[in-house]
Amino acid sequence: MARRAIVAANWKMNGGLALVNTIVSGLTSVKLQDNVDVVICPSFPFLSELTSQITENKLNEAIHVGAQNVSAHESGAYTGEISTQMLQELSVKFVIIGHSERRSYYNETSVEVADKISATLKAGLTPILCIGESESERAEEQTEKVLASQLQPVIDEVGIESFANIVIAYEPVWAIGTGKTASSEMAQETHKFIRQFLAKANANVAAKISLLYGGSVNASNCEELFAQADIDGGLIGGASLQVEQFKQICSTAKGK
Repeated sequence: MARRAIVAANWKMNGGLALVNTIVSGLTSVKLQDNVDVVICPSFPFLSELTSQITENKLNEAIHVGAQNVSAHESGAYTGEISTQMLQELSVKFVIIGHSERRSYYNETSVEVADKISATLKAGLTPILCIGESESERAEEQTEKVLASQLQPVIDEVGIESFANIVIAYEPVWAIGTGKTASSEMAQETHKFIRQFLAKANANVAAKISLLYGGSVNASNCEELFAQADIDGGLIGGASLQVEQFKQICSTAKGK
């Protein structure tokens, strides 16, 4: 079975109804290659409208709705949180979990990330698990150690077999929103390590999992990045807010 290519748009706390309309309208004309999924992750208030527009434009086969976060709790006194059941009611299919901004600004630990992954899988949703190292950790040659420390708690919580239903996004923290991008060789080297790390637990699962690169991916560098052997798509930030750039990125992706 070939690995699917995934291009996921993380709008972060940007955009609104106008952007939903612009992006969906733009994607109606995009010709995706076989084995490619597009995921759009707006802020929570716009999930319903995005779902409606994708359905109205009959784009459900290729374009999916994703959330930027989720609670590990099913329900209860957790003001401001969103449960997996709530996301299910809005036809959400994917959930970004463990983004570096959540880890940094909101002090999410890898154990908490693992709990969210578990809840998401139990609900039948697909987690996009974000991992990545800081600039100082890269400089100190700690990248592999850091990534292993972010992956292992998830393996311990849900088991390696569950990674068949997980997408991993490698995002070097120093390249997110900075304009800096890992070279294609550097990105491939790190993605290869991730796949090899998972393969120690289950080679079959590791061979099939989709690994995405995130960190200032744009229309100019996406083709070279996506051509790398272990890079199966991207988690796109700023460029996903610009319809022409995002269309080009989507059309460049292809399954392996």
